[in-house]
Amino acid sequence: MIDRLPGRATLTIEARGWGRSRELPGPYTLDQLAQDTRAVIADAGLTDYVLVGHSMGGKVAQLVAATRPAGLRELVLVGSGPAKPAPVVTPEYQRGLSHAYDSDESVAAVRDNVLTATPLSNKDQIVEDSRAGNPEATAGWPLHGIAQDITREAREIEVPVLVIAGEHDQVEPVDVLRDNLMPYLRNAHLHVIPGAGHLMPLEAPGELANLVSTPVPVPPSRSGR
Repeated sequence: MIDRLPGRATLTIEARGWGRSRELPGPYTLDQLAQDTRAVIADAGLTDYVLVGHSMGGKVAQLVAATRPAGLRELVLVGSGPAKPAPVVTPEYQRGLSHAYDSDESVAAVRDNVLTATPLSNKDQIVEDSRAGNPEATAGWPLHGIAQDITREAREIEVPVLVIAGEHDQVEPVDVLRDNLMPYLRNAHLHVIPGAGHLMPLEAPGELANLVSTPVPVPPSRSGR
């Protein structure tokens, strides 16, 4: 998707415990990841930016935006974890999800049967990236973060928010985002990408880049509850 943003400066973050940040110690909580994100933004000296978060990163981005950092212009949530945990998030569901990254085979199965709705050319890269977290960080989201209720924080977000959903997303379905995220945002617009699953940055990078580049069409009278 970044390659489809010509003329736009971008800053990407590898979350604590993942990739090049794999050896950073915990905690691997959403609050710590939000604190890390704010620190990176401050260190980079950003004064006018759009914050984009996908999946777990979307929930982290909500926590960042809730602190109303200077310079934040818009928030874009792509297949984001909702502010209010979905009804499906039970202890049994969490335990099952925590084993999704146990092996290359388990990641491939989730990739093909849950995460995507369209064919991808870089399927092996998804396995490699998904296995790039240390065990404690990998478990942080399914066992803790996914069940955290951040509706109070979401209500504090003042900037315009674009919520992007994949039509066939099985991880964060359109109805879940409509019911468990949109009501808690003051100024938000929901856009559904036809045919896409959860991995929209890979499944629909062009459309996603266009959406990120376009100002959020927010009705001025909308208010959260």
